[in-house]
Amino acid sequence: LSKSELDQVVLHGNASWRTALSNVKGIYLTTDSKNGKLYVGKADGEAGIWGRWCQYASTGHGFNRALVKELGEVASDRQKDLRFSILEIADLQSAPGEIERRETHWKQILASRLTGYNRN
Repeated sequence: LSKSELDQVVLHGNASWRTALSNVKGIYLTTDSKNGKLYVGKADGEAGIWGRWCQYASTGHGFNRALVKELGEVASDRQKDLRFSILEIADLQSAPGEIERRETHWKQILASRLTGYNRN
């Protein structure tokens, strides 16, 4: 999804998206189409991927320090360069440690700590 598409899905509370993404935890990928940098993130809260992506829709950066530095704290046109995708889903009952382990796996595979926006 582009950032604009994500904003529309969240704004309209699209029922099918909300239901599907609220019922799973998981690992997602944010791609900066302007420079190719990646950010691998985890959604392990009670609201699942839906809750995490709602944060991106409202802030543009999801409170990620590297994205704030790149895109700015306040919404800007630069945020339109972001693309969101799901790498892996997990049951809502999955232990946070398991989600974190999978996030680390994807960060290593995609080298997002070396060449992207991941700082941890």
